[in-house]
Amino acid sequence: MHEASRPPDPAPSSAAIAVRSLQAHEHARWDAFVDACPDATFFHRAGWKTIMEQGFGHDSHFLYAEQDGRIAGVLPLAHVRSRLFGTSLVSLPFCVYGGIAGGSPAVRLALDDAAQALARRHGVGHLEYRWREVEENAPESADACWQQKPLYATFRRPLRADAEQNLLAIPRKQRAVVRKAMSAGLHSSIEHDLRHFYPIYAASVHRLGTPVFARRHFALLRTVFGTDCDILTVYHGQQAQASVLLFYFRDEVLPYYGGGTPLARSTGANDFMYWETMRRACERGCHLFDFGRSKLGTGAYDFKKNWGFTPQPLPYAYQLVRATALPEVNPLNPRYALFIRAWRHLPLPLANLLGPHIVRQLG
Repeated sequence: MHEASRPPDPAPSSAAIAVRSLQAHEHARWDAFVDACPDATFFHRAGWKTIMEQGFGHDSHFLYAEQDGRIAGVLPLAHVRSRLFGTSLVSLPFCVYGGIAGGSPAVRLALDDAAQALARRHGVGHLEYRWREVEENAPESADACWQQKPLYATFRRPLRADAEQNLLAIPRKQRAVVRKAMSAGLHSSIEHDLRHFYPIYAASVHRLGTPVFARRHFALLRTVFGTDCDILTVYHGQQAQASVLLFYFRDEVLPYYGGGTPLARSTGANDFMYWETMRRACERGCHLFDFGRSKLGTGAYDFKKNWGFTPQPLPYAYQLVRATALPEVNPLNPRYALFIRAWRHLPLPLANLLGPHIVRQLG
């Protein structure tokens, strides 16, 4: 639509704003709003309420603002209680994006006020909004004292309709790895169970010194999000070498949890896995590839830049409630270096047994 023919934005409604909690019978209504809201993300979907409560045992507070009988804005929150890392109210734990989606300034302020009241009532250490782009969505509360810290960036890029154009958009060095993997006969398959994905993913995060999610977490994701959650596995012959769990949202694809075997680096299976994600996503009609967040100064951050993606800093916002300092729960914190080294040396079966009990407290 040309700029001249675009209809004017509707005038803000003067109707009263009511903030309510999402009920089980309202999931379809919530998701209809999220699907139509330009600044909403996959992580604003109502299914995450089920993931938080059934998968991790965290209380959730999925708030929506209602005006003129319609949902005007949403704010998904979960209450993380951790003996190791303190308590927090986060939008949204285990997700890369969150915060308030949609609404006029008055709607956003009403949702923010409700979240702050919840944070005080539960006595959490901090309230956290995982904004993807804060400029257009930040609440305008006069008494809120929000803090930020540069820790993560996300990587998003449009996809072309033609597969060869997407391949040529990959920088030469990484493109050569993909072409070599093609020549070596690597191939991919969309799978509907965790038989190959979970062992590959669990071993990958163990090598990084990171606790793994429970197998049931991934099974629950597949159940809750259905056809919007796929698993793509890369094979060399009959040998599975890399696997990734994907999310689809509108016309976007998000490769979210991925890993490779020790052989994957030498065969190029990891690069080929992301190429196949792009190729298959285009066949599905996707127009944007979301490579997800990475911590600044890490190998994953550099890997995504080497694929030609431009980092977009994530302006996560924190408001201290009972805590006196911003949380530092991330692997780059020197306090956790000894734990990471020790975790790498645990036998894999023991790490897979203990990991889910620890990771649920991280958020």
